[in-house]
Amino acid sequence: MNAYIFGIVVPLLVILFRSRSSIKRRGLPADVGGERGLTLRNHRFTTPLTSAWEGVTTLAELFERACSEHHDRLLLGTRELITREIEVSRDGRSFEKLHLGDYRWLTYGKVFQSVTSFASGLALLGHRREERVAIFADTRDRWFIALQGCFRRNVTVVTIYSSLGEEALCHSLNETDVTTVICGRKELTSLVHISGQLDSVKRVICMDDKIPSDLSAQTGWEITSFSDVERLGRDNPVEADLPLSADVAVIMYTSGSTGLPKGVMMTHGNVLATVSSVMIIVPNLGPKDVYLAYLPMAHILELVAENLIAAVGGSIGYGTPLTLTDTSNKIMRGKRGDATALMPTVMAAVPAILDRVREGVLKKVNAKGGMSKKLFYLAFARRLHALNGGWFGAWGLEKALWNLLVFKKVQAILGGRIRFILCGGAPLSGDTQRFINICLGAPIGQGYGLTETCAGGTFSDFDDTSVGRVGPPIPCSYIKLIDWPEGGYSTNDMPMPRGEIVVGGANVSLGYFKNEEKTRESYKVDERGVRWFYTGDIGRFHKDGCIEIIDRKKDIVKLQHGEYVSLGKVEAALSTSPYVSNIMLHADPFHSYCVALVSVSRPALDQWASYQGIAYCSFSELCEEEETVNEVHASLVKEAKKARLEKFEIPAKITCLSEPWTPESGLVTAALKLKREVIRKTFQEELAKLYASD
Repeated sequence: MNAYIFGIVVPLLVILFRSRSSIKRRGLPADVGGERGLTLRNHRFTTPLTSAWEGVTTLAELFERACSEHHDRLLLGTRELITREIEVSRDGRSFEKLHLGDYRWLTYGKVFQSVTSFASGLALLGHRREERVAIFADTRDRWFIALQGCFRRNVTVVTIYSSLGEEALCHSLNETDVTTVICGRKELTSLVHISGQLDSVKRVICMDDKIPSDLSAQTGWEITSFSDVERLGRDNPVEADLPLSADVAVIMYTSGSTGLPKGVMMTHGNVLATVSSVMIIVPNLGPKDVYLAYLPMAHILELVAENLIAAVGGSIGYGTPLTLTDTSNKIMRGKRGDATALMPTVMAAVPAILDRVREGVLKKVNAKGGMSKKLFYLAFARRLHALNGGWFGAWGLEKALWNLLVFKKVQAILGGRIRFILCGGAPLSGDTQRFINICLGAPIGQGYGLTETCAGGTFSDFDDTSVGRVGPPIPCSYIKLIDWPEGGYSTNDMPMPRGEIVVGGANVSLGYFKNEEKTRESYKVDERGVRWFYTGDIGRFHKDGCIEIIDRKKDIVKLQHGEYVSLGKVEAALSTSPYVSNIMLHADPFHSYCVALVSVSRPALDQWASYQGIAYCSFSELCEEEETVNEVHASLVKEAKKARLEKFEIPAKITCLSEPWTPESGLVTAALKLKREVIRKTFQEELAKLYASD
């Protein structure tokens, strides 16, 4: 009985006490200059934070400090490749399957040696300080080592997604006058293919040691292996040429959701401010933490995360999206995925990844059926009731019991030790956030930021269990709302002020490389010297100082009868349908309704067809069936009603597409954001047919 009282009654008393206490103010009013608006700051700091480490003003200093303090701890880990096989499916398609071994680790001391050797080797190859290096490769340990090596020579790094198309790749390298490219063997092939279009490249450093011998003669470039560059620098050390805080560390090319990518110039001080802020927000981040790195390091979220983990003495284990779990596409049946082998405590994720985890778990649960399914949904409902503030939800001992009986198996998917997930890059649905909170037993720190603000802006506190919000301003940032009369948003709106989000502070980047017009359009410096970035996103402040993203200026389309539709908002609501792998809403000003292109989730649709007894020869044939279209459309309408969308916001007609939208297809960016114009052009016939029956 005593245990029952302790496990059930005490938590209820805590909830009662909390409900009677005042609202915790997470964001507070701030006195700032610049354009008139309503501005908040983080409750911990009266002025924007620049560095959390005394005397540290650059990323190079931060890394050297960490290596000195954590010399013998494990820093970078990579899995050994044991075997590689090719599997052929029933329809004749080939798939590569991998058997990967345990992680092999480099200590902080060993990594620092590699960094200093690489920096020296780079200088000895003839790369000068004023020249730029591009890193064009998948995320791996040598990406991190190359980055830090460049920083020790005060060389600006141009980051390029490994999935970037030829036109965007040429544009990025030529615009920045890159002389040295660091890449993998796969990316080297792409470079050789466009070598005649590259104006300034002189040398290439290949991260993989086996390089075809004829490439130098074919391209005229000096091509060297990463190992040889390290060896050269180790035998002939060159003194470091360390940067200042105001020096440009990175020119990061956005993934280009519209047109050619723009290069964002980030100083060491900019990135350090965001790293410092996240370190303060995430509690007890330190040497015991293990981070699973699998997102593109050319994305600012991943670059910040890896620099942060290294700064606090943690360990970074590298993986890939296709080898992440035991059931990932590239993992051999019965072999371990990256998460199972590493057992991370912290990871970063974009919403699309978490949506897939949720879909995968629900698919398995529903396929099992019977008592297992009933038990799962009962446990989930009990925990959801508790998280939503219900007094009689599963707390204390009951929570521990459900974790042991039900959720422990789900937690094992990501290694069983996850204690915190950093999420950003796009809106995360409330359903997915709650699902991850409950099933993985870990809070999600949902952030809002852009490449232009070095991923900084807002970040939800560890103890904030609300959904649909992105937290208060981070310690290095101000968040200002300004009126947007054309859209009907005002800081005087009740019950919550609304307006365009403007981010100010130490994390706001210098602007766009060689693009003064766009820089003047989006960036402003106020009379107090604070730099501001105009995001184009619309938000509203909650009473506790947290912000909620509610709209985007560029995504708003006016329909024929005058109604405004926010494409991104509707897509976020509809993407929770189990049938949706990806979706693009299309609104035409000359019509009174919306339509949608739906990239269908094959597992969900296959399962539905099986239950319905529908026979089909190919998946594309199934997607074209009228019965299929009606089922998917009904599911979208259901999700739309749950999200309380207006009738004119719900797509009246849809087309179901069988092929997934991937960065390789060119339909989404490396950060999995829609390339609207590309999708419209690719499927212009399908869109025309949807409106043709008017």
